[in-house]
This record gives sequence, structure tokens and C-alpha cells, in this order.
Amino acid sequence: MNSLINTSQPARIIILGSGTCIPNIRRSACSVFIEIGFNKLLFDIGPGTMKRLLEAGLILSDITHIFLSHFHPDHSGELATFLFASKYGRFSRKKPLAIIAGHGLIGFYNALKKVYGHWIEWDPLDMLLNELPIKDQPPLKYDNFQVSVLPMCHNEESLAYNIKTSKGVSIVYTGDTDYCDNLITISKNADIMICESAFPDALKVKGHLTPSLAGKAAQKAGVKKLILTHFYPECDQVDIQKECQKAFNGPIVIAEDLMCIDL
Repeated sequence: MNSLINTSQPARIIILGSGTCIPNIRRSACSVFIEIGFNKLLFDIGPGTMKRLLEAGLILSDITHIFLSHFHPDHSGELATFLFASKYGRFSRKKPLAIIAGHGLIGFYNALKKVYGHWIEWDPLDMLLNELPIKDQPPLKYDNFQVSVLPMCHNEESLAYNIKTSKGVSIVYTGDTDYCDNLITISKNADIMICESAFPDALKVKGHLTPSLAGKAAQKAGVKKLILTHFYPECDQVDIQKECQKAFNGPIVIAEDLMCIDL
């Protein structure tokens, strides 16, 4: 699981950021890269994402889709910088970029434009904004994968994503959420669930999961492998895996930045 990054792999996950809004040399803020053939997807783009992309041997212009789970800065804070950098030299884009998020995406982007102006503006044919409704969203179908979404219990725009490849592999990215029925539904029988586990069991806060709650959801959903991520510093003081094992009896992976998982 902790193998060195192999750029020859046609399908893989790279944890770019396993941390939070709290500065941490070991952990950048939230971001996960998923490669499915020539499609290169980012799920969230918190501060430090672009540096981690470079460390992973990737370049910004390779990214084809950005999926935002919600608009908190530790999940979206590097979007403006990414769009600005994508206009420059060797990072300049040669293919369209799709940005997908929940209710409020258009307003969020327009607010960024009020601050940064033309530096982050793109032709509509080069940057496609897809604002998804809170409910009743059919799967988004692409050439070799599809994405299903459900609202989560965090912010009003919060979404979890279930990515299913053309080979039948399903990957769930939860974003931030509290325990809820939709979390179990979106994760049903997933091969891999990349799940937030912000605080230890003893420090549960509203709107976030703990290791045992993440494990409980994964167990009820029948998840095959659980990857815990989005750790506040308090998580470094306890045995996160042991707490998760109280509720989940499958394989558990504690995310680290630049961890690579081949699919």
C-alpha cells in the first residue's frame, strides 16, 4: 500500500493531503488524486495540493476534473491559485478542465473572480463548471468512469462521491461529514472508501467522524477496504487504527501524504 509512486500505473489513487486546516509539515490539507486511464481527477484542492502534485511526478495541466466536496478553505483554498498557475508557461492547459461541486459553485467561483479578476478567468469551453443539485442527481457519466453523489451532513453544499471505473472498481470519497444514512448508502459495497476521521473517539465534534464511527459506517455499507484521512493533530496522540477496529473488521489504511494505492 505504501509503495513508491509508479507513473506507469493506468489506474491509481494518491493521497495528496491527509490533513486539515491546521498547518502540519507531515500532512497537507485535503486532496486526493485518482487516475483512471487518461482522466486525472482531483477530489478537493486544499492548501499544499500543487506542491504535492509535483512531488508525485504530476503536472497541473494533466488534471482533467476537480471535484469539490464543499467550500471550506482546507478543501478548496488552492483552487484560485491552481487556475492562475494553469495560465503560465509549461503549466498552461491544453485540455478542458471540469470543476464539479454542490449548490453554490457558480457563486463561489464568481466571488473568486471579484477578488482575482481576469487572472483566474477562463473561456467557458476551456473550463466547465457543473453545479450539482442537493438531491436527485443522476450519475455523471464519462468515457471510462461514472460518479454518483449524495449530500452529506456537514455544510449545505457537502457531497460525497462514489467513483466507479469501467472495470467495475468503486471508490468512495466522503469529504467532511457526520454519521448519516447517506454515508452508508453512497458507500454500499465499495471496494475502497476514503473516509474522513477528523478527531479521536473521545473528542467527537459535530459535523465530523471519529475512527469508530467511520468504521461503523464502512461495516454497515460492506466496504472492502477503508482508508482513513483528514486528521487533526489530536489524532497523532492516539491509536486511530485500533479505535476504528472496534467497528470495522476489514483492512484499514491510515492515510499519509503521497501514499499511492494501485487499482
